[in-house]
Amino acid sequence: MRARGDGAEEAAAEYLQKKGCGILHRNYQCRFGEVDIIAEDDGVTVFAEVRRRKNFSDAAASITRAKQKKLAAAAKHYLAGEFSNAPCRFDALLVDEKGNIQQIKNAFPAA
Repeated sequence: MRARGDGAEEAAAEYLQKKGCGILHRNYQCRFGEVDIIAEDDGVTVFAEVRRRKNFSDAAASITRAKQKKLAAAAKHYLAGEFSNAPCRFDALLVDEKGNIQQIKNAFPAA
């Protein structure tokens, strides 16, 4: 299962790079949780959650409110360590079973 997730994260990172984003960190971990990909998109710090499921709707639904809170806490920790006041957003990168990727920018608020 982890190998499939790693493959999805690799594909998502490549997707972001093709869209012009710079990858800052992958699998950023702290006591609050993990962020799959941290990227920079035109001066905006992007905290991306990657989900691989059979279809996009299943993938999107799997990012629960509890997971969103953990991501927000980990993002706050990251930004504090970087002494960054840059604007940020939370994106979902959904990967289906065929390897297609859908990006949802501002998938959820930072709260």
